[in-house]
Amino acid sequence: MRALFPRMPGGRWMALAALFVALALADYGWFNASRIIDQRGGDVLLALNAARRPQSDRVVIVDIDQKSLEDMNDDAGSWPWPRSVHGELIDHIAQQQPQAIVFDILFNEPDTFRPEHDEAFADAVARNPNTWLAMTLNSDGTGAIISKLPTSVGARPVDGAAPGARAPILLPLVVARYPEAMRGGLINFNADSDGVGRHHALYQTRNGWRFPSLAGRVTADAGHELPQSERIMLNWRSRWQHVSYADIYLDSLRREPQRPANEFRGKIVIIGTAAPGLMDFRVTPLGSTYPGVEILATAVDNLDQGDWLREVRRTELLPLALGLIALLMIGFDRNVGAQRLLGVMVGLTFAAIAACWLLLGGGTFVPVFGALAFGWAFYLVASGIAYLDERKRRLRTATMFSRFLDARVVAELIEKGEIDYRQQAESCEISVLFSDIRGFTSLSETAPPEAVVALLNGYFSRQVGVIFAHKGTLDKFIGDAIMAFWGAPVALEDHARLAVAAALDMSSALEEMRGELSGLGENLEIGIGVHSGRAVAGFIGSDARDRKSVV
Repeated sequence: MRALFPRMPGGRWMALAALFVALALADYGWFNASRIIDQRGGDVLLALNAARRPQSDRVVIVDIDQKSLEDMNDDAGSWPWPRSVHGELIDHIAQQQPQAIVFDILFNEPDTFRPEHDEAFADAVARNPNTWLAMTLNSDGTGAIISKLPTSVGARPVDGAAPGARAPILLPLVVARYPEAMRGGLINFNADSDGVGRHHALYQTRNGWRFPSLAGRVTADAGHELPQSERIMLNWRSRWQHVSYADIYLDSLRREPQRPANEFRGKIVIIGTAAPGLMDFRVTPLGSTYPGVEILATAVDNLDQGDWLREVRRTELLPLALGLIALLMIGFDRNVGAQRLLGVMVGLTFAAIAACWLLLGGGTFVPVFGALAFGWAFYLVASGIAYLDERKRRLRTATMFSRFLDARVVAELIEKGEIDYRQQAESCEISVLFSDIRGFTSLSETAPPEAVVALLNGYFSRQVGVIFAHKGTLDKFIGDAIMAFWGAPVALEDHARLAVAAALDMSSALEEMRGELSGLGENLEIGIGVHSGRAVAGFIGSDARDRKSVV
């Protein structure tokens, strides 16, 4: 880690920031790895935004729900019903003069056992020119020659269109009986890179030919201008006006219908299914089992109202990611605490999401979460490096001070960053030990200074270890002397016993040490004194200087 981020003024954080800047540039320019974060974070906002949008007053869903499958069983049998049933429903709804009747159901396969019902359905579609049918464009297969399809299909050549090009398109059977009476478009599900549907494709291009979507054709033929883009981002609603298919159809069979005579006047009526058994569900920001008919309703409603979401490109959020990285780099370089920077990041994140929420209410979607993720990733990595640095400093401090202070005092210093000097000195019962080397003055005058220092370091290390082993507190070194005490800063009832035991072990330790040394240390002798009594223990010194403990 140190080799990757060298320790020099600003060097470590600048190197880390440069790495994250490179990652952000590569991601927004080519890899789009953070796109999934934008998508999933955006889904939360889209779902919340859908909850605050009111029910559409233009689009009504006639739902083939579970109730309809059960209630229609006596009159139409089990699903799929005879297509004449749908023809009868078209005639009934058309009497109320809706703007459009749109089927989110494919009628591409013939009813081989009831062909007359297919004919009755085709006749009803031909009688009512405001009826729209669904078609799909498959991903594989040969299909028909596009240029020979009826113009009602809506296929348009674009640059490079070949006259003999084919496309595997599934058309309603109405085309066979009334080629120019069929009005319709594609209902293909438009999934993003993660398999979630957030957009609606206004058209799809295959072999140089462009096929319009069902929602796009319904809206364009109603006189609305479509956006120039290939697709739009859907502005979801959490509530739709659902009317059970069976309620409408069975009411139409009554001699005196009970439902309002104008409940669909001027409305866009979309006929589809939300029944669990018919399995027309897709993954959207509003759920993993979202009815396909409501996706079509959303697209039609957005185009009709002109309130689809204007989507800001991801690349336009790159400056935000770079700005967060730069801001955090400056903060860490100037030793701003990680907790303070955490507060800054939380505040900026909240502000960014709040701004996105406000813009979303105005019809603009901003994919801000990927940029925020880069900022948070930099913060977490930098905080981890800063934590490791702090931990190393604490360990070095503990190691250094443990040579001189009691472990409990060192723990206080490491925990608080300083010793609380404001604590008042207290009178307490303690035992004091004083030890010095006999004849040290003459010894130091006859030996080289380096040898004397080496001898003292070895001697002090051995004797201080004994003091600490007996819970003593090292007070000071005075030349060749050691002063220690028991009973402070933590009271010890057996301080006298511990001090005497330490004195005896110090004598034994000296014997062992003499056996290990030769020359200068083989005749080393010490004197040890222990005294117990009351003393005042605390710190003394200037506020601007380090204080010392006194007894």
